[in-house]
Parts: sequence; C-alpha cells; structure tokens
Amino acid sequence: MPAHVDVTPFADDSAPPVRGFLHRPAAPSGNALVLAHGAGSNCEAPLLVAVAGVFVDAGFTVLRCDLPYRQKRAHGPPSRGDAAKDREGLRNAVNALRRIEPKDSSSRIFLGGHSYGGRQATMLAADDPGVVSGLLLLSYPLHPPRQPSQHRTAHFPSLRTPALLVQGTRDPFGSVEAVRIALQLIPARTSLLALDGAGHDLLSGRRTRRGADIVNEIPRRLLGAFCVFFEPETSSAGR
Repeated sequence: MPAHVDVTPFADDSAPPVRGFLHRPAAPSGNALVLAHGAGSNCEAPLLVAVAGVFVDAGFTVLRCDLPYRQKRAHGPPSRGDAAKDREGLRNAVNALRRIEPKDSSSRIFLGGHSYGGRQATMLAADDPGVVSGLLLLSYPLHPPRQPSQHRTAHFPSLRTPALLVQGTRDPFGSVEAVRIALQLIPARTSLLALDGAGHDLLSGRRTRRGADIVNEIPRRLLGAFCVFFEPETSSAGR
C-alpha cells in the first residue's frame, strides 16, 4: 500500500452494523466503492486489499467491509438464513459511504464483491435498482462446483444496474462461456473481463516467481476495464 494512502478501521452502528477498513485517496475523484468478500473469507482477503489499492490510487474512496455473518463468527461460510441480513449490511455500507463522500453531480458510488459478496450485491441491486451507480462482480458464483445445472440467476432479469464481471478461465463456479450466456438474462448494460488461467480467487500464481507481478497486474487490468465501462459518456450506450 502506498505510504500516502490513508487506511483506517471503520465502524458504523446501523443495524446490521458496518465494520471494515476505509481507504481515503490523496486526490479524491468523488467516486467511491464498497467491496465485500467471499463466503469463506473476510474484508482482509488479498484480492480485496489489492483491488482497493489500485482504486484508491485512481481517486476512489474505498470501504472494504465484513458482511454481517462474518461479524458474528470469525470462520465458516454463511448459513442459509444469513443472506437477507448480509444484503442489508451491504445497503448500510453504501449509505455509510454516501454520508462520507461529498455530494455533487459527478460523484458516484459503486458496489463490488467477490463470489458470495458479489452475488448478494446483484440481489440487492435487483431489488433496489437505484442503490448504486454500478456493480463490480469478481468471480460471480454462477453455480456450485461440479453442479453446472444449478444456476444462481433467477434474479438476473430484474437486474437493471450496469455491471462489470471479472471471471477466471479456471473458475469451478462458472466458466467464462457460461457466464457470458447468463449475462444475456440481464437487461442492464454488462461487460465481461476474462482472465486467462485465473481461478476463483483471481490471483492465481501468487506463490510462483511471477506471483508478485500477477497480484499487481490483475487489479490494474480490472481497474482499466472498470474505468472504460463506467465512463460517464458511455453510460447510455447500447450493450
């Protein structure tokens, strides 16, 4: 993390509460991003830290947050009854960030998540299209591993928030081609960034000699695709 970036613990006592880390850029752009983790992780996941780093360097205020189920227990996946509260936790995180960011006509708040966090973000946006300006979905869990017929797309036809999806070609939760087909169910503008050789965590190869390069390269590619997709002048363009 660059020395000039201000990263501090963050807490907001809404119900459910918001807990995590707030990244403040040296030169704010007015844009902001909430990042949520996958089912077996937390807000200190290497992928979230790396993505937050490149976005804050680009002027985004970034909030990495622990979902409500993770605040209740340090380990283990969410239970069946956790999802609705986790979505409310994401809504509260967006609202907390909205209170922090100065309000002007150019400011936008985005919601991103890895795997389970991204899935809950899409479900929240499907229920409330105006909750954020756009979605950043990292390794969308299209189906459980080895169960390709159990698609988690029932809400896709109701999703009217622009979304950028980032999927590895070795992701057992959904092939790039399967994700590409599923995106046709979404009436909003979408884009898919495929990362060759990446697995579900996207940072494949981080223990190899080239690992440090991959950890830096993938977030930069992701940021580049995000900035192109969400440029204001293209927001009304066709899909």
